Amino acid sequence: MDFLSTMPHFLGAQIQSGDYVGFTFFIGSMAMMAATVFFFFQTTQVEGKWRDSMLIAGLITFIAAVHYFYMRDFWATTGTSPTEFRYIDWILTVPLMCVEFFLILRAFGATQSLLWKMIAYSLLMLVAGYLGETVFREQSVLWGFISTIGYVGILYEVWFGSASKLAGNSNDPKLQGAMKALGWFVFAGWAIYPIGYMTIPGGWLDGVLAAETLDLFYNIGDAINKIGFGLVIYALAVSKTSTPDYSVGSES
Repeated sequence: MDFLSTMPHFLGAQIQSGDYVGFTFFIGSMAMMAATVFFFFQTTQVEGKWRDSMLIAGLITFIAAVHYFYMRDFWATTGTSPTEFRYIDWILTVPLMCVEFFLILRAFGATQSLLWKMIAYSLLMLVAGYLGETVFREQSVLWGFISTIGYVGILYEVWFGSASKLAGNSNDPKLQGAMKALGWFVFAGWAIYPIGYMTIPGGWLDGVLAAETLDLFYNIGDAINKIGFGLVIYALAVSKTSTPDYSVGSES
């Protein structure tokens, strides 16, 4: 009898020996929660105008952490992909990630039109993706194409559109560096999701990846994208905040 099989259930979930997907569900849930605590704490360590950005970063990882607790139980119980839970997570967290672009660019002229445009793109991407993966799977290619329009819209805004132009006109190298890093998260980090979508039955990459492998990539990608996204915001906020004095009992 191996050690893992003798462990008691935790919140109804039990990981089996060799279950690498289940392992990443556990790691993801705890990593997201740890990041949440860190980001929420940092709201008190940055200047006022950056507190909203840190709060949103914490909300993103908090929402993801809660869903990962549910998803790991679902996986441990059924051994199947928690598709609905994933989309509920994404439809809440991805628009919030788009809000971050507005918040960091607000001081440089970003308007609410940019905010709502990016939120609309994200909702189009996610709602169409969900419909193609669940309700209208036989037309998954069509719904995948519609979903891609939303993804490309976000990419365009970040790399070439108004968000990119605002950052370029800011003459702020720190902001420009942060925007470039966030842009790479959207381009490279988010690319795993449309690629994963294309591997579902009927998709262009049908049969290329097993469902278990896809969930493994999703779990790792979620943690890197959401936590990494927040860390870029944190680094920018800290660089714009006067260094606090943490010394205790310093000599006069």
